[in-house]
Amino acid sequence: MGARPAAGGGRWVEVDPARVTRWVAGFADRHGPPTTTVQEYGLLLAAPDGATAELHTPPGVPATVDVPGFVAAAEAPRRLGLLLARKGAVAVGVAEGTDLVISKVDTRYVQGRTAAGGWSQQRFARRRDNQAKAALGDAAELAVRLLLPEVSTLAALVCGGDRRAVETVLADRRLAPLAQLRAGRLLDVPEPRHAVLVAAVPAARAVHILVR
Repeated sequence: MGARPAAGGGRWVEVDPARVTRWVAGFADRHGPPTTTVQEYGLLLAAPDGATAELHTPPGVPATVDVPGFVAAAEAPRRLGLLLARKGAVAVGVAEGTDLVISKVDTRYVQGRTAAGGWSQQRFARRRDNQAKAALGDAAELAVRLLLPEVSTLAALVCGGDRRAVETVLADRRLAPLAQLRAGRLLDVPEPRHAVLVAAVPAARAVHILVR
């Protein structure tokens, strides 16, 4: 699905669960048959030539002890909550397997930055902050209405967008049961729209592999 450089060397690869078996076979072809050990994050594949691949368990997937079990668990349908937030927009949804079965997007105007200085700049900054707070308040209400009733059916909550905005939304005390399901993964998404929410489903289900 994609690759990016990793801090400290190596690269992160995002792989669709259905392609993990083929990816592991290719890794073995290039570097030799790897040994597999269970780690807190998932599985570590260590090849004879020194190459390693860390298979990180996707959100909502139970721990496994080997690659076939990892693939089967990653491919299995599960319900995931989705919360994408930025200052002026929020998208919430529930995915059943690869399908988005519940969705809602809300956009609220937030004042853009101004080049004016002095008092005018301060006034616009305060107005912008107030608008952003109101937008995130609306986002919390949306999460309460759509996600909270589903919390008992969700394997995990996957968030995306601006970390501070997401944490502001989840700071609402009513959403404590939802916050407890939050996965460590934060999706890098643009301003939430319905198409962005749809694209977040495979991103939330993807297997992240760190290759060194």
